[in-house]
Amino acid sequence: MVDNREALLDAENKYFENCPGCKIKLLKDTNRGVPFKHLFYVWIVVLAAALPISSLFPFLYFMIRDFHIAKRDEDIGYYAGYVGSSFMFGRALTSILWGMIADRYGRKPVILFGLLSVVIFNTLFGLSTNFWVAVSTRFLLGSLCGILGPMRAYASEVCHKEYQALGMSIISTSWGIGLVIGPALGGFLAQETLHIHRRNVKESDEVNDALVTSTCEPNGNEKVQIEGRHISSQHSLWKNWPLMSSIIVYCVFQLHDMAYAEIFSLWAVSPRKNGGLSYSSADVGEVLAISGCGLLLFQLFLYPFIERNLGPVMVSRLGAVLTIPLLFTYPFIAMLKGLSLMLLIDSASVLKNVLSVSSCSS
Repeated sequence: MVDNREALLDAENKYFENCPGCKIKLLKDTNRGVPFKHLFYVWIVVLAAALPISSLFPFLYFMIRDFHIAKRDEDIGYYAGYVGSSFMFGRALTSILWGMIADRYGRKPVILFGLLSVVIFNTLFGLSTNFWVAVSTRFLLGSLCGILGPMRAYASEVCHKEYQALGMSIISTSWGIGLVIGPALGGFLAQETLHIHRRNVKESDEVNDALVTSTCEPNGNEKVQIEGRHISSQHSLWKNWPLMSSIIVYCVFQLHDMAYAEIFSLWAVSPRKNGGLSYSSADVGEVLAISGCGLLLFQLFLYPFIERNLGPVMVSRLGAVLTIPLLFTYPFIAMLKGLSLMLLIDSASVLKNVLSVSSCSS
């Protein structure tokens, strides 16, 4: 009996060559602490994937205007919506495919291919000379950059169970910082005067930016077969109600977040007669910078503690419920002016991002 138990333990601790699962298991067995080096790699890669998502919003209005595809200034937002949504449309079509490829061939090839796609198609988008080239390059960028799902899977795999919340918060923090730094870089580096116009254009308030998190895809489970152990899992994913309900709720959260990210900047720069704030690009950048700092501090120091004590389900529920009354306050905030407006809109923006990213991370 003792010999059988020892043989079973030896089989469980046996590592196979060229087996990704065994390499991860060996890494976790030899390092019981926080894998800072691997989490740093995760942070850098996710940041690189998040930057192109929102970097176009500060200059997108002027880019569409210079394409001369809109007959009226009021139609620029219509065409800008196609350019902004083409990235997420491409991601929606290929996210599951990239997850399957990552499970079959490994995380590394998918991550490297995604980073290469970011470099190539983001550069081509910047060199676009007409509307359809811009839409096509953004669509291809979204379709071929399947980084986020594999990175979430990788972060959960390299961390022990007690540190998985930290790994997820690292991804959410990097994603949020990328969504904040992206518009800042795009706004500072873009030059509105690159094109010469024959007509006078009024000096406009500018800026479309994006806050928040995180479009994220569901992870596939990596299976490592070890001798003497048989796994029988023949249930259909469509009949797995806990999984499908999580996916549905996650899709609702992401739809809401992307709508908020697109609309907030347009609302902030709109004139007060239309219910906006009449903010300049510098004012919007200040709100985003404060939101990014608040999100960074919350994700690094508070989220792991809250998730550990309340649990991921309760955190998601609280985030969803508290977001509703918060958004109802925005029309009333627009009635304020001066210091009170600045303090309240900054606080509301930070709180909105914190609640949104907490719901998605959980």
